[in-house]
Amino acid sequence: MWIVKIDESGECSFMQWLLMALVFLGGIGVAVQASVNGGLGQKIGVFEGAFVSFLVGTVTLFLVMLFFGRGNLLQVFQVPKWQLLGGLMGAFFVSIMVISVPRIGAGAAIFTVVSAQLIASSLIDHFGWLGVKQIPLDGQRIIALLLMIIAITLYTKS
Repeated sequence: MWIVKIDESGECSFMQWLLMALVFLGGIGVAVQASVNGGLGQKIGVFEGAFVSFLVGTVTLFLVMLFFGRGNLLQVFQVPKWQLLGGLMGAFFVSIMVISVPRIGAGAAIFTVVSAQLIASSLIDHFGWLGVKQIPLDGQRIIALLLMIIAITLYTKS
C-alpha cells in the first residue's frame, strides 16, 4: 500500500507532495508544541498552561475562520454530539503533554503519542469504528505495532 497516491503516469501530483510536506511540518509543530507547552506549564501551572495554549489557538483559529472560513458554523448544532468530543480530547492531550514532557522529555512523549495513535487508529480501522472504512489488521501490521511497543521500551530505557 502506497502512502502517497500515485497517478496513472506513476507520478505523485504536486498537491499530494505539498500536503505530505504540510503534514510533515505539522508533525514538527506537535513536537515543538509539546516542549513549549511543557515549559509554559512549569512556569504558570499545568492547567493554566493548557488553557493559555488553547486560548491562543482559539483566537488564531477564530481569525483564520473569519478571513478564510467558507462553512456554516451554525451546523455544529446539527452534528451528532459525539463529534464534539474532539475538543475535549484535545484538552486532555495538551494537559497530559504539559505534565509529561518536563518529566520524560519531548522525544519519549511524542514517540509514545505517535505509537498510541497508530495502535488506536489501527483498531478503529480494523473494526470500522466511527464510520471509517474497515481495513483489517493482518499479521504484518500486528508485528509492526508490537515492534513500536518494543521501540518505546528501548527509547525510554534509562
